[in-house]
Amino acid sequence: MTSSAVRELLLSRIRDVPDHPEPGVVFKDITPLLADPEAFGLLTGVLTELCARSGATKIVGLEARGFILAAPVAVSAGVGFIPIRKAGKLPGATLRQAYELEYGAAEIEVHAEDLAPGDRILVIDDVLATGGTAEASLELVRRAGAEVAGVAVLMELGFLGGRARLEPALKGAPLEAILRL
Repeated sequence: MTSSAVRELLLSRIRDVPDHPEPGVVFKDITPLLADPEAFGLLTGVLTELCARSGATKIVGLEARGFILAAPVAVSAGVGFIPIRKAGKLPGATLRQAYELEYGAAEIEVHAEDLAPGDRILVIDDVLATGGTAEASLELVRRAGAEVAGVAVLMELGFLGGRARLEPALKGAPLEAILRL
């Protein structure tokens, strides 16, 4: 299947939900894509290729839809999967990172022992919007002593400026968006 055919299939399986979670917001629902084994399989394949190209040794998935996308890629690529969760959700010793959102502040965390010097980490999520969560995840990866191999997202909402916010934190690592909207 050509890359344009893959793009069209993926786009056709993403549903716009107006006024969710609040009036004026158009939520990009990926559940139809996940329910379609062909589309989900193609997406997993594209992300697995990005993982191989980046030389990643582990994949980080961002809560919660990033988990769904990243876990099958890790299995397919034969690398480890590490969840980055909202603060307070992981037991044991964690590293925590606070960050600013367009509507407030939040914190994410990772198990301290899951990342180590020598690890090359590919961060996977469903959407790059304003870039705050992805930026905070890169800080966590580096604080653990690991190297950022890149960031890969299903879709980038370009009008929200996430790429510009994330560029300095990438420090030259690639940002790959399968779909740019």
